[in-house]
Amino acid sequence: MFAQGSKLAYFQEPIDFAHWFNLVGAILLFSFNKVFPKNTLNTTAAFVTTLGIIAHIGLCTIDFIMWSFGNDDIARTALSEHISNTPSILYPFIIIGPSLLFVGLAMHALNFIKANTIPSLMVRIGAPAVGFSFFILKNGTYMVLSCLLFALGLLLLLYRMEK
Repeated sequence: MFAQGSKLAYFQEPIDFAHWFNLVGAILLFSFNKVFPKNTLNTTAAFVTTLGIIAHIGLCTIDFIMWSFGNDDIARTALSEHISNTPSILYPFIIIGPSLLFVGLAMHALNFIKANTIPSLMVRIGAPAVGFSFFILKNGTYMVLSCLLFALGLLLLLYRMEK
């Protein structure tokens, strides 16, 4: 789905399932702030993760609005240009804000570098790889692989914590 880019997202009817799942997933990530051990690093990580979740919710809202234009490429382009020319929207909700979600979760993973080295490294490598594949490479396939590495690392950390 990511590999097909926005073309697929704009033609999901009657509901934009991809962004609804993205929104629900972001909201469920609030619980990650509760499951990790309590210390100074995780207090900071929880704050950064929360900022990232809020920004991600804003990004999903923008994506819902873009999706609502359907086949109207002119209106979608006009909104994109408007957002790009409005730093108070562009930076917190498109560029910096959503990245804080990955940074915060990677900070949480740092606590496990000694006990669960591989999963912790998966998260810490996957987080910047997602940003690199999206902003630099602009490659959906690499972004999916980066997201899978990141998510698998988080799942392995949570699984090991339960044991």
